Amino acid sequence: MKAAVIYQNSKLPQYVEFPNPEPATENEILVSVKAVAIKNFDKGQASGTHYTSEIPNEKGKVIGSDGVCLLEDGTRVYGIATSGMLAEKATISKDRYVKIPDALDDATAAALPNAVFGAAMALKYKAGIKPGDVVLINGATGFTGRIAVQIAKHYGAGKVIVTGRNLQSLTELLAIGADDMIQVSSDDHQFSRSIEAIQEVTPINIVIDYLWGHTAEIILNQLKGDGGFGNPIQYVSVGSMAGDEIKLSSMILRSSNLQLTGSGLGSWTREEVGELFSSILPEMFQLAAEKKIVLETLSVPIDRINSVWELEVTDGKRLVVTI
Repeated sequence: MKAAVIYQNSKLPQYVEFPNPEPATENEILVSVKAVAIKNFDKGQASGTHYTSEIPNEKGKVIGSDGVCLLEDGTRVYGIATSGMLAEKATISKDRYVKIPDALDDATAAALPNAVFGAAMALKYKAGIKPGDVVLINGATGFTGRIAVQIAKHYGAGKVIVTGRNLQSLTELLAIGADDMIQVSSDDHQFSRSIEAIQEVTPINIVIDYLWGHTAEIILNQLKGDGGFGNPIQYVSVGSMAGDEIKLSSMILRSSNLQLTGSGLGSWTREEVGELFSSILPEMFQLAAEKKIVLETLSVPIDRINSVWELEVTDGKRLVVTI
């Protein structure tokens, strides 16, 4: 079969002939792949920088972790790969796939799930979102942030505040559910004052953070209490695009009713992952099919993988490779 393969000491995947995968257990099945979204997660696994990554052996490994594929009977599903996914054939687990609505195109179906992992799981299980909650999404102009805005509203958020550097992208978020925006700039004082002003008028209940780094330090400092009774705040770290480490004063934790946690692979229970496949993903696929969740993709064929691997896809879009 043809596949996108990463080799040892190689930064770019190659489009080459590679042996067909074979189911390793009775719980795995062979599928034909149609579309695979390229995420930071996939690039991190391929380069060895993600905490779940494995170094490829001398024979190389197929990249890609999930995507749209066809079962033997032709049923179109989204599945998690047990082999690499960016190939003509892949293996998936029998309990880790979801049927895709007929009205949903391959590219959208491939692009949406990873953003659901990074948004719905954080909002539902880590933050425990309730109707009426005020949600701040730090770094909302990226693909997952845009989905998070829409899911937060779907889950009943009373107000969604978004942050980001690109003013045009922030403005676009107002059209898909955001209620207020704060531009991240080099002026720390202005960013801090904007958070403070919102906190004074509509106290923040949930922070979903895709940036971490210095912006997280500023936000957390504004959540610091004054010794009085404070509203509960769930601060959930999902990404670290602005830096992996921060300085955190223990005074912030002692003075506020703040719970600081993370959402990602390894942080969810077996039951939560089960619900992700049994109910959350099917619901989100249906919302997308009904255009109640909107997203943009850029599709390229698999034989161009070498030239597009390092492509920076901007404006909140997701790169999708078709097979």
